[in-house]
Amino acid sequence: MQRRARTVVWSAGLSVLLVAVVVGSAALGPVGIDPLIVAMAILNGIAVPSGIDTGTATLPLLEWTVPMPGLEFSSAFSFPVDETHEYIVVQLRLPRIVLAATVGFGLAAAGTVMQGFFRNPLADPSIIGVSSGGAAGAVAAIAFPALVPFGNLHLAAFVGALATAFLVYGIATEGGRTPVATLLLSGVAVQAFLGAMISYMLIHSGDGLRAAVVWLMGSLRDRGWSDVAFALPISVVGVLVLATYARELNVLLLGEEDAHHLGVEVERTKLLLLALASIVTAAGVAVTGVIGFVGLVVPHIMRLLVGPDHRVLFPTSALAGGSFLVVTDTIARWPTGPTEVPVGIVTAALGAPFFLFLLTHREVYST
Repeated sequence: MQRRARTVVWSAGLSVLLVAVVVGSAALGPVGIDPLIVAMAILNGIAVPSGIDTGTATLPLLEWTVPMPGLEFSSAFSFPVDETHEYIVVQLRLPRIVLAATVGFGLAAAGTVMQGFFRNPLADPSIIGVSSGGAAGAVAAIAFPALVPFGNLHLAAFVGALATAFLVYGIATEGGRTPVATLLLSGVAVQAFLGAMISYMLIHSGDGLRAAVVWLMGSLRDRGWSDVAFALPISVVGVLVLATYARELNVLLLGEEDAHHLGVEVERTKLLLLALASIVTAAGVAVTGVIGFVGLVVPHIMRLLVGPDHRVLFPTSALAGGSFLVVTDTIARWPTGPTEVPVGIVTAALGAPFFLFLLTHREVYST
């Protein structure tokens, strides 16, 4: 009961923090907006079903026009907000902020899983090459669009990330078993190879070089609701399913042999954890590029605050990750010059010193 109470209290507090960070971030920018106005604009943007729309749609492949009934929506609230302010908040700032919260949520959750899986608080979602695979897919779509099916950057990055994860898993698996050390070394080798391929594609990317480099740095600039629609369902569903494996992660910390004796199907659980963590990471990488240190720093900080029990650590890390990336992206888009700083630079600038702190204070992560 004490553990459940801690989970509720921490999760509620971090949820309030996330909402406050979202509203505060939406209030900041070249046009300053009062946080209360921001909150009302966001509430005005909440839509609820109001009726049935009996329209038609054309099926592009068959060129058939067919009735497509659907729900009509209207605003759930009608607070008096200036149209310009409402447009700035709902259409310009909020999609980027929601996407930052979504990606931070997913990366922190995936980092928590990887740290528990490898029994090492210095592990992160990129450790088996997911980020490198996503980067390779995206750079390929930018440099050689004719060679990438559908020419879709998000899809190419998502497929590249997942393909890399399962390639590493396949290389490391032998005789139905996947040793953690072999998995880690396979990830390092595949990352090195993909790094060489990315460098080669950058050389031949021509006019797409700048776009590819910015993508590799990780950026949320010019992201819209379509990007949110791509990442949000995958991240939320993936994290919710991962949360059901908190107990198994706790048991795996004891070692695979002990976990087996305690009733955990070790190899099946490892495959599911890796697959789900890779899917969640791939969804984030596909829409924002490579953003490092979120999955490393946030779970470790929360472990120091709430302890190693994944039933508490998992939801708190995910919520804290959302707030962390919203804050760092707010810093990234703060006007400091003619060119916006990619958020990946900000997370690295904050995360790298913390990483060095961990290395020089071994007692911190030996628990």
